[in-house]
Amino acid sequence: MDFTPYLHQLVDEDQQAGLLSVAVDGRVALAMKGRLLLRCFCESLGRQGDIGCAVTDVDSCLVHLERDPYTLLLCTDTLESGNGFDLARRAKTLQPGLNVVVMALKDVIPMEYADAPWLQAVVAEADVIEDHKPLEAAVLAVMGGRSYRSSSLRSGSLPYLSCPRLTPREYEVLDLVANGLTNKEIATQIGVSEETARTYSKRLLRTLEVSNRVQAVLKGMRCGMVNL
Repeated sequence: MDFTPYLHQLVDEDQQAGLLSVAVDGRVALAMKGRLLLRCFCESLGRQGDIGCAVTDVDSCLVHLERDPYTLLLCTDTLESGNGFDLARRAKTLQPGLNVVVMALKDVIPMEYADAPWLQAVVAEADVIEDHKPLEAAVLAVMGGRSYRSSSLRSGSLPYLSCPRLTPREYEVLDLVANGLTNKEIATQIGVSEETARTYSKRLLRTLEVSNRVQAVLKGMRCGMVNL
């Protein structure tokens, strides 16, 4: 799905995404699995880069890349339709000078892509949860003409993950967050005030021991608590 016409709706002041603080000089393309990831990246980049497209599938992204030049493509390996690694390959064919960072939600690089010269940077989901700023490192690397693999991909070993027990309300809020709802939308959905919904969201982050909503959902996925 192409969310580009609705970019102004993808920014939530309470989001506190904390994913990137890297200024990008040029047009940015986002191809993510789901509204939540799009929203978080838009929140991170909206005031720093020119986001030219925000989509959840390969074909929609390629339409934008065929139409305009881009500086950076950020995508996930799994999309609502298509494969992020294949998107990276096709995007580099369309625009050889394009910089591409792939976030591997499956924490692996498929063998057929492992040594591909066009695959510049890959960040494992597990390393995003650990909050070591691997996405920033990856963007800085590709913008500087270098390649990058986050620590789990380099070592072949995933970090230890503790899975806390959530309350029924926390499960409910996590599911709504995973669907990309803002605190205001969550409040409407569960019949509470926006301030109460904001409190629930903050409590969820503390329980999961993460600092932002993307980390919360990614950790929830890894612990079998939620599907993105």
